[in-house]
Amino acid sequence: MESSHTLLAAILLWLHLFLILIVTARAKVPAIIVFGDSSVDAGNNNQVPTIARSNFRPYGRDFDGGKPTGRFCNGRLATDFISEAFGLRPFVPAYLDPEYSISDFAVGVTFASAGTGMIMQLLMYCSINSQGVIPLWRELEYYKDYQKRLRAYLGDWKAIDTLTNALYIISIGTNDFLENYYSFPQRRMQYTIDAYQEYLVGIARNFIVDLHSLGARKISLGGLPPMGCMPLERAQNLANGNDCMETYNIVAMKFNAKLYDLVMKLNKEIPGLQLVFSNPFYILLQIITRPSFYGFEVSERACCATGMFEMGYTCSERSLFTCTNATKYVFWDAFHPTQQTNKMVAEHVVKTALSNFL
Repeated sequence: MESSHTLLAAILLWLHLFLILIVTARAKVPAIIVFGDSSVDAGNNNQVPTIARSNFRPYGRDFDGGKPTGRFCNGRLATDFISEAFGLRPFVPAYLDPEYSISDFAVGVTFASAGTGMIMQLLMYCSINSQGVIPLWRELEYYKDYQKRLRAYLGDWKAIDTLTNALYIISIGTNDFLENYYSFPQRRMQYTIDAYQEYLVGIARNFIVDLHSLGARKISLGGLPPMGCMPLERAQNLANGNDCMETYNIVAMKFNAKLYDLVMKLNKEIPGLQLVFSNPFYILLQIITRPSFYGFEVSERACCATGMFEMGYTCSERSLFTCTNATKYVFWDAFHPTQQTNKMVAEHVVKTALSNFL
């Protein structure tokens, strides 16, 4: 009797693995599933107790219908354009947004939360902009809940197909440096910058391994942007004429190199994993340093308000300085790109990193 049970278990395991191989072999991406920070938050923070929000004008003024959704942008995010490039909806809705249901999330969903970072759950120190936001580990818990809802909606077989063939996008890390390491002397006393980067890489590794264990196979790990060229950082670089903070950009490049190495290692270690590194650094740096070549006029300051310090609630519709045409600007607020920039970055990432999944 015991041997028959063992045989049955082996057969069921084989059938499960065979099913995964079949659905993985299908090239089409049926859904975009997103984790991360404000670069990919479509409005989850609207539903949590935090000031890190953008569900008010002028945010969203160029979104469909001019609606402020909670995206930290005048319009769409890079993930919205990526979804469209894969033949899916032209936007990826926030999981906590009550206006959407599982029928919407079945083809795209973001669990991202503005202000979060890789180590939010471990912070002794965090900026006021990060208080109350959704930590990365909680985003994964929401994903588990999503899996259950998806199975109830689609049925087990189709849900497995969707979850296995979906493209998973991770965009996170900037806050770990600008809102954490460089904002608090205590953190810099605790870690050297190299040790801190290794610590973050370890967290990224564990997150990807956990995500894979839950069924993800096609994963894009995003790199850091040239964070030293964000208007907020340039505004503080008075000694160098408000030029880019090269120290921050060098850190971003080194960290991106470590993430790339992690991608290479995990692809060798984990059978069936299709992990790619999506690097926005160089295309963004080119746009910032050669704005006119890409059709922009202003890259050193943002469109909203004075364009130097404002984001979130300080990016107010009442400001008399907000630009009238955001397509001329690389940045929307002091921290986030405009819709036009997001579109260019998305096109670059699709071409250089995600094309194998098309």
